[in-house]
Parts: sequence; structure tokens; C-alpha cells
Amino acid sequence: MPTRILPAVGDPDAARAVTTLVGQLPDAEPAPPVADSTQLIDTLARLAAASLDELPEVVLVHERIGPVPALELVREVALRFPAVGVVLITADASPGLFSAAMDSGARGLVTLPLGYEELASRVQAAAQWSLGVRRHLGGGAEQLTGPGGTVVTVSGAKGGVGATVTAVHLALAALASGRTVALVDMDLQSGDLASYLDVQFRRSVVDLAAITDISPRVLQDAVYAHETGLSLLLAPAEGERGEEVTDRAARQIVSALRGRHEVVVVDCGSQLSGAGAAVIEMADTALLVTTPDVVAVRAAKRTVRMWERLSVRKAEETVTLVNRHHRTSEIQPPLVQKITGTRVAGVAVPAHFKELQAVVDAGRLHELDAKSTVKQALWTLAGELGLAGAPAAPAPGKQLARAGDRGSLGLRRRTGGR
Repeated sequence: MPTRILPAVGDPDAARAVTTLVGQLPDAEPAPPVADSTQLIDTLARLAAASLDELPEVVLVHERIGPVPALELVREVALRFPAVGVVLITADASPGLFSAAMDSGARGLVTLPLGYEELASRVQAAAQWSLGVRRHLGGGAEQLTGPGGTVVTVSGAKGGVGATVTAVHLALAALASGRTVALVDMDLQSGDLASYLDVQFRRSVVDLAAITDISPRVLQDAVYAHETGLSLLLAPAEGERGEEVTDRAARQIVSALRGRHEVVVVDCGSQLSGAGAAVIEMADTALLVTTPDVVAVRAAKRTVRMWERLSVRKAEETVTLVNRHHRTSEIQPPLVQKITGTRVAGVAVPAHFKELQAVVDAGRLHELDAKSTVKQALWTLAGELGLAGAPAAPAPGKQLARAGDRGSLGLRRRTGGR
């Protein structure tokens, strides 16, 4: 039986060297190399969604892969695709790196410069391990080795544009469609998700930051089971502790959540931290919330450009939601799309803060009336993003505004929160 091998090598010269040597291995079926971590995860997710049998037995991760560091990428592949054997290619043959690679989930380590015998031995061992895991998993393997849950991040172009309200109702809409949902407050210094949902809980995302291997029990202890059925992971009550959540910790935490939930919605706030950047980079969908005024749209443009400069997210891979949009506004959704270079969501949110005020003041945002046009618009957005089924029809006499229509749109926040 041929061994399918997928190399992940960023440097073109290194990729050619790896591909040439892999092609000489007996019974090897090498795939074209992928150039970065995002492409690797996307490729494996696409193959896993089709069938477990489509996944390669072995993935080779070169030490100079990016933008996610090699060891973190090894860990993510091992967590999300546990039936794939990962082999790390590195120039560092120290016992410390070997131990770190094994702790991250690698099945072997090959040192540079590459040698035929060492590569053949490591690939064969990883392939045999992969086949053994697949035989052990049997009929349930596809479910256990699939791409995991869908991750959606919600970021505000600036404070007060409605990112948290949006995140909460995207999560509730997904939950109402029968999915298991985790809602994460990654606005580490000023997150107020707990206030919106009337939650008092001493655990937060910080409690998971220093844990190398997040077990289901550890995760369960840190997550709050909300009365709605949402699994909540809150921001720390002491904002200064948010610095304890590194980009590596954020990736591990969200990977652990997506392994146990069908949908993970992450409120990233309006300030970009290292942790937030890591989650936005790994997300299936990155939503940017803005309002149709000059200040907010300029902020949205700055955010998108910053994401591109930092290799966090390309503009064309970002979805922008326009809130608080009026028919008299000079800035229409098509202009927002042109300015930011992103794709504007097909639905916008009516500017009916009176519908929100009572539930926001009471900390019961989840009890927003089903007839609310704000709720209907946000749940329609959830359907557009693939988080929920077909939305309910609007209440009689009330029509949801589509982006670009001249209807009354938007979400008004009384306070400065997200």
C-alpha cells in the first residue's frame, strides 16, 4: 500500500530538496508541497471533510514553515487530525527540541541536511503508526479525525460598534440550529461578555494559558455552562492578567474548544493582541464589525491593513458587517467594501436600540425578543456564515435590510462596550 506524504515547506529551495528525496522513498506517494501553515490546515480540513481515507498518512513539517511556528503547527495538526503522523524536519538535533516535538505530537524528527536512510525510517514509522490508529478507530474514525468545529472571530473596527452583541447572537443562532457552541471572550483587557449574559464565574481563559496539554476535564472546569446551553469561556476579571494569554496559548485553547464543539465564536474586541491575532489567523471566518461613519470606516481600513501587514488575514478573506446604517447615510455598504477591500456581509442590522436596551441593561441579551429586527438580522447573518439553518421569516410589516439597500440599518450601543 502506498504511503501518502504531504510536505509543508515554506522555502522554495527547501521544498524542492524535500520533494526530490521523498519521491525516492519506496512506495511513497508524495503530494505537491504546501507553502504555509494556513494552506496545510486548509488542505487537511478539506480532505478530512471528504473522508478519512483521503488524508495522507504522513505530514512533513519543515522548521521554517510560517506564519505559525513549526512546533505549534505540529501540535495543531496532531490535535485536529490525530490519525495523521507528523514528522518535523529541523536542523536542531538537541534533546530539548526532540522532547518538545514529541510533546507537541510529532511521531518523528528528521535532521537537516536530509539523509535518505533517516527520512525513510521516520516516514515508515509514522505511516505504520497512522495506519494502526485508523484501524483502531474503525467506523468512528471520520468523526474523530475531521477538521473539528467551525471557528468564527468577531472583531470591532473600534469600540462600541456592536461586536459583542453580534458574537452573542451568532452563537445563539448556531445553538438554536442544534449545534454545540462555545462562546469565547478574547477581549482580554476589557471583555464584558459576562455582563451581557448575567454570569458570575471565577474561571477565565487565563486559567488555561499555562497548561501545555488541555484535557477535556481541564477544559470543562474552565468553561461556564450557561442556561442557554452555550459553553462560555470568559475574559479575566483583572484585565492586566490578559497578558498571560500568549498567541501559542490562544491557539491551543481554541483548538481544544473546536475539538469538542461544532461552532466556536470568539469575541476579539477592537484591540489586536497577540492572542487575538493568532485566533483570527486560524479562524474559518473573520468578521469585522463597523458602522457607516467616517471614523469607524477609517478604523476598519486600518485594521484590515494591519492584519495584512502582520500576515494575520488577507482583506479578501475578511467579512465586514455594517451596523447602525441609515438610509440617509452617505456611506453605503458598497463604499465600505471598496474602501476596506473586504467582502461586506449580505445582511445589515437595523438601528433599533430600543429593542436592545432593556435586555442589555438587565444583562439578559439572550432573552431578546424573537420579533426583534436586530435579532432577525443577526440570525440571518449566522445563516449566511453557515452557522445556522434557514432563518425565520421577519415579523409582518418588517423587512430585513440587505447590504446596499436603502433601508434603515445598524446597531446602536448606548455604552462604549463592544
